[in-house]
Amino acid sequence: MKRNQSQILPLRRLVLTATGAGMIAERLLRAFWPLFSLLMLGLSVLMLGLQDMVPVEWTWAGAVCLGLGLLWALVRGARRMHWPDRAEVLARLDATLPGRPVQALLDHQAIGAGDAASVGLWRAHQARMAARVAGARAVPPDLALRSRDPLGLRYMAVLCLAVAVVFGSVRQVSTVAGLAPGAAAAAAGPSWEGWIEPPRYTGLPTRYLNEQAADVLEVPQGTRITLRFYGEVGQLSLAETLSDTPLAQPENPEQSLVVVRSGTLAIKGPGGRGWQVAMQPDQPPVIEIAGEAESGAGGQMVMPFAAADDYGVTGGVARISLDLAAVDRRHGLRVDPEPREVVTVDLPLPISGDRRDFTENLVEDFSQHPWAHLPVTITLVAQDAAGQEALTMPYGVALPARRFFDPLAATVIEMRRDLLWSRENAARVALLLRAVSHRPEDVFKSETAYLRLRVILRRLEALNRYGGLQVAQQEEIAQALWDLALLLEDGTLSDALERMRQAQERLSEAMKNGASDQEIAELMQELREATEDYLQQLMQQAQRDGDSEERDGQQGQDQQSLQMTQDDLQRMMDRIQELMEQGRMAEAQQALQEFQQMMENMRVTQGQGQNGQSEGQRAMEGLAETLRNQQGLSDQAFRDLQEQFNPGAQAGENQQNEGRSGGQGRGQSHEGQGQAGREPGSGEDGQGGQPDPGTLADRQQALRDELGRQQQNLPGQGTPEGDAAREALGRAGRAMEGAEDALRQDDLPEAIDRQAEAMEALREGMRSLGEALAQEQQPGQGSQEGDMRAQNRDPLGRTPGSQGGIHTDENLLGGEDVYRRARELLDEIRRRSGDQERPQIELDYLKRLLDRF
Repeated sequence: MKRNQSQILPLRRLVLTATGAGMIAERLLRAFWPLFSLLMLGLSVLMLGLQDMVPVEWTWAGAVCLGLGLLWALVRGARRMHWPDRAEVLARLDATLPGRPVQALLDHQAIGAGDAASVGLWRAHQARMAARVAGARAVPPDLALRSRDPLGLRYMAVLCLAVAVVFGSVRQVSTVAGLAPGAAAAAAGPSWEGWIEPPRYTGLPTRYLNEQAADVLEVPQGTRITLRFYGEVGQLSLAETLSDTPLAQPENPEQSLVVVRSGTLAIKGPGGRGWQVAMQPDQPPVIEIAGEAESGAGGQMVMPFAAADDYGVTGGVARISLDLAAVDRRHGLRVDPEPREVVTVDLPLPISGDRRDFTENLVEDFSQHPWAHLPVTITLVAQDAAGQEALTMPYGVALPARRFFDPLAATVIEMRRDLLWSRENAARVALLLRAVSHRPEDVFKSETAYLRLRVILRRLEALNRYGGLQVAQQEEIAQALWDLALLLEDGTLSDALERMRQAQERLSEAMKNGASDQEIAELMQELREATEDYLQQLMQQAQRDGDSEERDGQQGQDQQSLQMTQDDLQRMMDRIQELMEQGRMAEAQQALQEFQQMMENMRVTQGQGQNGQSEGQRAMEGLAETLRNQQGLSDQAFRDLQEQFNPGAQAGENQQNEGRSGGQGRGQSHEGQGQAGREPGSGEDGQGGQPDPGTLADRQQALRDELGRQQQNLPGQGTPEGDAAREALGRAGRAMEGAEDALRQDDLPEAIDRQAEAMEALREGMRSLGEALAQEQQPGQGSQEGDMRAQNRDPLGRTPGSQGGIHTDENLLGGEDVYRRARELLDEIRRRSGDQERPQIELDYLKRLLDRF
C-alpha cells in the first residue's frame, strides 16, 4: 500500500497545483474584472488619441473619473479576493471524482482496528480510492461572469481595445504626458508644437514644425500650418504675414492658417521662434497640340497632345466649334446653318503612371457629325487639382472623319451634310437625289441600295411637302442616308475576291483624291489582308480538287506555281507601297493597275484548272444560290409594297418610281426582275392593280423546301463549325416559314422583315460552313497528327502553341505593325474609360485592363 501511495503522490501534487492555479485565476477574474475593464477602456481611449481631439479640461476630467474608477475597482477586488488553501483545493478536486476518494484517503478507520479482516477490508477500500485519485485530472476553472456582469460591460471594453489596436497607435499614449497640468510649466515653462500640412493633391508629407532646423521654410501654396500652445494662456502668441485672414486672438492655445503668400511666421514668448516662409506657387497646367489631327480609313480622328503640371493634370476636355468664317458657303452651305452646341469630349489621361508630364492621343469618331470635313476650331483645356485651367490657341482644321471613295456614296454623304446643315435644304437634297438616281443601272451596283434610296427620297419629299421636317425626322433621314452610304461604299462582300477588288478600288480612289499617308497605309494593309485571304482560298480550292493520284502531281505543281505567284504579288505590293511613300503616285497607280491585271490573269488561270467540285464546294454554291434567290424574292416583295402606295398605277408606275430603265416603271427594275419568276396566268395582279402575294408565297415555300434539302447533304457534321452552320440554316428555315405565312396573309412589311432574318442567317451559316471546310483541309488531314490537332482546338478554334501554351504559333497580325496596333487598342480603351455614361461594370472592367497594361 505504501508503494502505491508513493507512485501517486507526484501526480497528485501536479494535479493539485494546476487546480489551485485555476481557482486563483477564477477568483482574480471575479474580483477584479471591473478593474481590468476600466484599464482596457482607458488604454483604448489613449491609443485612439481622443485626448488630442477634446479640450484639455475634458481630458483632465476624464482622467480624474478614470482614476477614481480604478481606485474603486482595486479596493473592491482586494476585499473580495482571498487565496485558496490546500483544503479548498482538495475539496474542489474531490468533488469532481466519484465516491470522493480524496476524503477516503484522508480518513482513518474508526472501528475494527483490532480485527484483521476489518483492517484488510479498509485497506482494500483505500487502495481502490487511491487508484481513482491516481487517475484524477486538474479541474478547469469556471471563468464565466454572466451572473456578475449581466450587461456584458467587459465585452464592450474588449471591443474598444480591439478597435484601438486596429485603428490606433501605441505612440498616441505618450501625448498624454504633455497634458498634465503644470508639468510642462514646472519643467521648462510654456511650450508649443506645430505641423505643416501641404495640400493632399501635392503628394507631399506632413512635417513637424518643431523639428525644422532651417530658418527658411519652403511650402506649397495652400499649405495649412497648425500650432498648439501649452502653459498659461497669453504667454505665447502668434504673428504671421502668410494668410489673408488676420488672427483675432493670437494668444489662443490653438491656431491654424493657410499659406497664400510668402512672409514670416513667428511664435512670441518664452521659447518662441521665427521663420521666413517661401511659398511655392501652384503653377497652372500647360497643354499643347503635339501634331496634326489626322483620320484613318475607319474615320477616327487621332490628334496627339501633350500636357504637364507641377502636381499632375486631373482632367481635360476638347472643345470643337464650327469655324463659320472659313466655310465655303456654296451649294447646300449657302443658307444659314442651324445652331448647334459646341462639341465637348473628355481628353484621355494616363490611368496609371505620372500625370505631371505626358503625351496622349485624342481618339474620337466624328464621321456622323454634321461638321465632318468642315472647318472647325479645336481648343484643348487642361485642369489641375487647384482648379486652374490652361487652354490652347484655337486650332483650325477640317474636322477629320471617314472619307468615302465611292462617288455615289460620297454624293449621299454630301446630301446628308446639307440636310443636317439646315432643314431648308430638304427640297434641294431631294432634287439632287432624284437626279442621281435617274438612271440607276449606270450608277447602282446593288438593287437593294437603289430601292433604299427611293424609300428615303419619297419620305423626304412627303415630309417636306406636308408641314416640313422636324428635328427628329431630320435625324432619322440623316441616319438612313448614312446607312445607305455605308452600303454603297462597303457593299455586300460575299467572298474574298470581291473584298480584294473592293480594296483595290478604295486604294486607287484614295491615291487619286490625295488621301493622307495614314489613310493610304491603312488601305494598303487592307489590300494585303484581302489578297492573302484570296490566295488562301485558292490554295484550299486546289487541295479540294486533288482527289486522285494522277491529280496529285498536278496539284503539287499548281500549289508551287501559286506559291511563286504569291511571292510575286507580295513583291508588287511592296513596290506599290514604296512608290507611295516616295510620293510617286503616278507610278504607284500604274503598278496598282499591273497588280490588278496579274490578279485577273491568275483568277482566269485558276478557274481553267478547276474541272471538278468537292461536296463542300457544291454545298457552298447551293447556299449562295439560295441566298441570291432569297434576295431577289425580298426585292420583289419590297417593290410590291411600294406599289401598294399607288393602287391606281400599273406595275412600277407609281409616282417618281421609274425603275432602272426609266419610262413608266417598266424598265429593268420592274419588268426584267420584278416579273421574273411569275408565270403567265398565275394571277400576278390582284384587284386594284396590286400584285398578288400568293405567287410570292409559293416561291418562298419552294425556296424553304430547297433549303431543307440542302441541310440534309451539308458536310462537316460533328464539328463545332458544322453544327453552327446547321443551327444557322435552321434559323433561316424558320424565318422563311414566317415570311411565307406573312405573304399568304398579305402582310408584306412582316414578310420583308422575316426575309431579312433569313438572309442574315444564311450568311452566318455560309461563314460557319466555310470555316468547317477550311478546318477539314488543314495540313495533315487524314493523318493521326491532323486528327489530334483538330481535337486539341480550344472553344475559340485556336490551336495550342509549340510549347503547350494556350496560344497559337500563327502570326495573328498578318504583317501589321504590332506596336501601332497595341497603341490604338490602348487609346480606344482609355477613350471608353472616360465615357461616364457607360455602365459601371464596363468602366470597372476597362479600369482593370488599364491597370494591367
